[in-house]
Amino acid sequence: MDITLENDASYATVVAALKRCTAEDAVCCRSEALFALAKGALVREKITGVTLQLLDADGYAVRQVTSRRRDDQSASRDRLNDRQIAVIRALEKVLSYCRKEGIQLIGYSDELVALPAHIRPEEVASACALDIDTQGAYRGADALLSESGAGFSDRFR
Repeated sequence: MDITLENDASYATVVAALKRCTAEDAVCCRSEALFALAKGALVREKITGVTLQLLDADGYAVRQVTSRRRDDQSASRDRLNDRQIAVIRALEKVLSYCRKEGIQLIGYSDELVALPAHIRPEEVASACALDIDTQGAYRGADALLSESGAGFSDRFR
């Protein structure tokens, strides 16, 4: 759940909101000044594991920080680090906005496309499909399997 602060929130109000925030929550600000105040409070109060977001007029996060201890940064190479997890949380928010705006995402073996949500499954090859430039971050399971040489059923047994 997101906690949205009023623009005139006091330092004590900001700290209280930061302290009741859980790992799945975000404290949201609608002004640069409040965002800077909250960021400073994260450091001064040594509050970790909290995500702070600056929202634009439409409610979209334009800046985000997540506090963490220095020793948390040297986590295992095989796990996602805090920054990567924050990016995933931001992606999840974007996907939530997609759903709210009536957009469905369809994954093919090597690409991702967007369609209006009302398009039925049998019409997925619709001319209204918009290819999404995933910047190489999305690869379908077929692409991964062809790289490794294993068949789908061999790989997931």
